[in-house]
Amino acid sequence: MKPAKTRDTDKAPRFWRDDALPFIEARSIADGREVCYTRHAHEHFSIGAITAGRSTYVHEQSNFEVCAGTVVLMNPGDVHACNPIDDQPWSYLMLYVDTPWLTDLQHQLGFGNDLAFRRFAATHTADRALFVGLQALHQVLVDAQQDVLGKHSAAVEFFTEVQLRLNPAEQPLHEPNFKLERAADFIREHCTQMLKLEDICEAAQLSPSYLIRAFKQHYGMTPHAFLVNRRIQFAQDQLRNGKLIADVALEAGFADQAHFQRAFKQHLAATPGQYRG
Repeated sequence: MKPAKTRDTDKAPRFWRDDALPFIEARSIADGREVCYTRHAHEHFSIGAITAGRSTYVHEQSNFEVCAGTVVLMNPGDVHACNPIDDQPWSYLMLYVDTPWLTDLQHQLGFGNDLAFRRFAATHTADRALFVGLQALHQVLVDAQQDVLGKHSAAVEFFTEVQLRLNPAEQPLHEPNFKLERAADFIREHCTQMLKLEDICEAAQLSPSYLIRAFKQHYGMTPHAFLVNRRIQFAQDQLRNGKLIADVALEAGFADQAHFQRAFKQHLAATPGQYRG
């Protein structure tokens, strides 16, 4: 029997994109020795994380050596290249973000609406929170069981954090709590539907960046986590009434029974079957 040919497949670049989230694309490279670049630039904003090993990092006229734990940033139009050092193994993740989407997020965070994209001065950083956050966002994006709201919310939350840590605005949170309560009420009332972040923002009259930050501060969880929690509460009611688990999963708004099972156990440390009895 011939051995399975997995090595080359594992080394191939892996891309993720979703028509429902056209402003962001992800890429992962398990073995950076297999992918070499000439100096190049993108129209969009790029941010990446070195997940293992080390490599060269050319940015405009500068040349750096970067290692695992480093986050690299490329503004639109920045000439750059990352390549292996002496054929040493290294791996990385990249996110490519549409400049208009990120510019709009900057405006939400306090930059004037008349300003164009505000470039980042940092070319790379060892900020642990950003490194871990980028990896977490990538994991959410490529997870087939995560819904669009969860992915969109995670993207807004992460890039808000990037902005506030590396390119801060000066305006603090100042919206009254009743708008957050309106957002929470909207989620409660529509928890079984496939909500989009835009739906919640419109109902509360809040920008995505403000909603994500302030909602988490006020309620201790993101709007998406609040939604999943409410769906679990709805499911508990249905299970207590003797409904079938498969039916409850769909009625509660989960994509499938496996997703429902996982979320239910995370919230109650028990399976739906154990809870239903």
